[in-house]
Amino acid sequence: MSVFAELKRRNVFRVAALYLVAAWILLQVGDLLFGLLGLPAWSNKLLFAGLVLGFVPALIFSWVYELTPEGLKREHEIERNASITAETARKLDLIVVGLLVVAIVVVAVERFIPRTAPIPAATDAASGASSAEAPAQAAAKSIAVLPFVNMSSDAGNEYFSDGLSEELLNLLAKLPELRVIGRTSSFQFKGRNEDLRVIGEKLNVAHILEGSVRKSGEKVRITAQLIKAADGSHLWSETYDRTLDDIFVVQDDIAGEVVKALKLTLLGTALTTRSKPQDSEAYNLALQGRFFVERRGQKDLERAVEYFRQARERDPSYAPAWAGLSEAYA
Repeated sequence: MSVFAELKRRNVFRVAALYLVAAWILLQVGDLLFGLLGLPAWSNKLLFAGLVLGFVPALIFSWVYELTPEGLKREHEIERNASITAETARKLDLIVVGLLVVAIVVVAVERFIPRTAPIPAATDAASGASSAEAPAQAAAKSIAVLPFVNMSSDAGNEYFSDGLSEELLNLLAKLPELRVIGRTSSFQFKGRNEDLRVIGEKLNVAHILEGSVRKSGEKVRITAQLIKAADGSHLWSETYDRTLDDIFVVQDDIAGEVVKALKLTLLGTALTTRSKPQDSEAYNLALQGRFFVERRGQKDLERAVEYFRQARERDPSYAPAWAGLSEAYA
């Protein structure tokens, strides 16, 4: 019997199809649940990496073992005339078809049911008025975290300002009462000197958190301000002069001020940075790795791997370093 025929008989192809469809559904469900649970943005990427790593072992398992009425047995222990792979194949086909139906429903829901109401286009005669009114029509408890501006003398510190912005976004996303715009949408305005009222209209949010970062060695100056998108007025502003060791305190403080300004209730949510390294340099290295991962070029990914490895060596228990490595390799 040829290898292809044996792969087919042992249902390896069916297991591959089942695994891929089930993995896709898991990623869609994870994308929804991780956001509701306030887990970091890299959680779904870690799930993806785990599913990729599990694909080949699943195929090997289906080749080596067969499910029998007595339980799992190795293929070589089963007489050919006693094999029930044909019956198992029919069951796998039904499961795959069922999962495909679920996948089609998920795609249909995402495609045809909008998550937010579209913003009506303004007429020329009323463009000025609609520009100010559109953000006001957005959910009152909604926010976009724009990428903080790197004000350091070293342009290479851009990774730090970007990383701080993403950390704040993930922190605020833990609040079930607050609608937080995702990183991709917010970061499209990086480096663009655009009116905040226009940004609020485009993102359909009522508030915008922006700021700047000036980093010199171990010292950082962070300026953050919360803006009302409808009219561009300031709701809160603060400047922090700290060291890298205090960066998590600053993040938690900024998030806490947003909660106060928007009159949010925590409802038992622990609004604090989830994963804090024992070594602040591990955090700094992980931010650099994250910066290069987002650029997605081959050389960038190689640099990201190196930074995440260094972060892992500085603090082996720092989860973002491990997650970053998995994403860079994937």
